[in-house]
Amino acid sequence: MNPAPHMTTAVIVERESRFLMVEERSGGQIVYNQPAGHVEPGESILAAARREALEETGWEVRLEHFLGFYTYLSPSNGVTYCRFCFTATPVRHLTTVLDQDIIAAHWLDLEAIEGHQEKLRSPLVLECIHHYLAGRRYPLDLIHEFHLEPQG
Repeated sequence: MNPAPHMTTAVIVERESRFLMVEERSGGQIVYNQPAGHVEPGESILAAARREALEETGWEVRLEHFLGFYTYLSPSNGVTYCRFCFTATPVRHLTTVLDQDIIAAHWLDLEAIEGHQEKLRSPLVLECIHHYLAGRRYPLDLIHEFHLEPQG
């Protein structure tokens, strides 16, 4: 039996031809990824994307566009990851205190990211960057989130 899919967000943040990336520990390895992570129960997808960027990089970001919806079946654990990827603009750096699994946040150019290809957390990391560089952009209002208020 396959485990339930995991809903995640990721954010492509570019500044001066460099991308905001995280160097992190995952499964006993050091890997590179966009600011990304799981959507918490009751959390909106857009809020999760902003939160993950801040927690993993210390940067407050402004979401600009929806880049796409991606799925990845991880061969290491059999989990399917459903990734909502967004583009964002860096607003301001707020903190140097990062999530415990994050080693550091880096601004890397495409050549450096491609040089770490064997250390990317998943193939989605580079695929999302290539889609971003190809000009893929969709309005944020493609994401419709409906939350009922708890009855009390």
